[in-house]
Amino acid sequence: MVCLRIANTVTDLILGDVQEHLPLERIPLDGDVLGLGTTSGWDNGELSFLCDDPSLSGGRPWREPVPQGGPEAGAPCRTQVLKSEPQDGSPRLLQPGSGLQHFPYVCFSDDATALRRQVPSSLLDQAAGRPLQEVISWAINAMTADGSLEQAPLYGLRLLCRWESLVITVSSKLCLGQRQRQQGLAGLHAVTDEVAGGKVNLYDQLPQFRLSAADPGRPADPIRWLGRSLRWECCGFHDTQPELGRVTVPVSGDHLHLHGCSTDLRHGGHLRHEHPGTRLEALEWLVLYPLTTIEPMGSDLAVKDAVCTEGELRFTVVNQGNLDASDVGVAVVIDDRYSDHRYLPLPWIAAGEAERFSMALALPPGRHHLAVIVDPERRILEEESRRLNNTAMLEVEIPA
Repeated sequence: MVCLRIANTVTDLILGDVQEHLPLERIPLDGDVLGLGTTSGWDNGELSFLCDDPSLSGGRPWREPVPQGGPEAGAPCRTQVLKSEPQDGSPRLLQPGSGLQHFPYVCFSDDATALRRQVPSSLLDQAAGRPLQEVISWAINAMTADGSLEQAPLYGLRLLCRWESLVITVSSKLCLGQRQRQQGLAGLHAVTDEVAGGKVNLYDQLPQFRLSAADPGRPADPIRWLGRSLRWECCGFHDTQPELGRVTVPVSGDHLHLHGCSTDLRHGGHLRHEHPGTRLEALEWLVLYPLTTIEPMGSDLAVKDAVCTEGELRFTVVNQGNLDASDVGVAVVIDDRYSDHRYLPLPWIAAGEAERFSMALALPPGRHHLAVIVDPERRILEEESRRLNNTAMLEVEIPA
């Protein structure tokens, strides 16, 4: 069974700061791994998952380095992750161990080779000039109707396409300046209502780039012209329930989220397939992957082994989840006096790791109630049921 794992969601990213991260080292890339994502505001950029399997129809061999004559026959395929830079969309290959460990949003599958469903060329012949999302939706509906494609809540995509013109964006700051969740947005409905009502498009507020056969030559155009790289290999997802905001912007009817790179490796990023300045010339090939198992990822912070003896409080903070957590802290509250609580910063705690703390406490004689709370500001996106272990309570008796 092929599982799609989602580290945070697009909704999480839109609504504000995300303090959870997944390093590249924890993404298994052997085989045909579907995925996309963003890096943090620290370095900014879009992630494209491109497979080097030459059996993908028309696919470009992305193996690094590519031997002369192409990949050797029978060699196992592998997926490469390329990050497109925000300045000009130029892609670079990411290598495990490079130190880039700040993916606040990323989704990736197991090896999905067994799920490949090639779309017949007859369903692609009339793609020119039509919106790409419309073409993909038509192909999914036609193939599920004739039984050649299984029904699924979410479909992975690989495709090779040519554009008459294409608008892209290359930025991870969907949260628009990393604004806090409590500022400016009352909730998810505020985002979806604004977008659906045509008041604002989140992507329009990010830097845009245009690719076309000729420079439009409009100095006042806010969309910068990059060049003529119009043949793109892409990977992405078609979500049948975009309102959930898992892999697409949570707007009804906006099913498609697509990242990719031009085949000359000059540019890459998030494809604005819905932009009025984007026009499809041809869809050379399209492969669909029905994904039925979806697993959210997250941190799970807990306080353990809290004891207070001989004037010293000792406890351990554990990250029991599968995402790293950053910029949280631990509050120690004595006798419910929150106004003068002690605070210990916790800059980073990786998934599966533990941090041991000790603190001297000079308590007066008598009975005292201690509360040790990790992430008191609720920066980590934990469900309420998983927050129960964020606090440890102690009753301490200090003799006269």
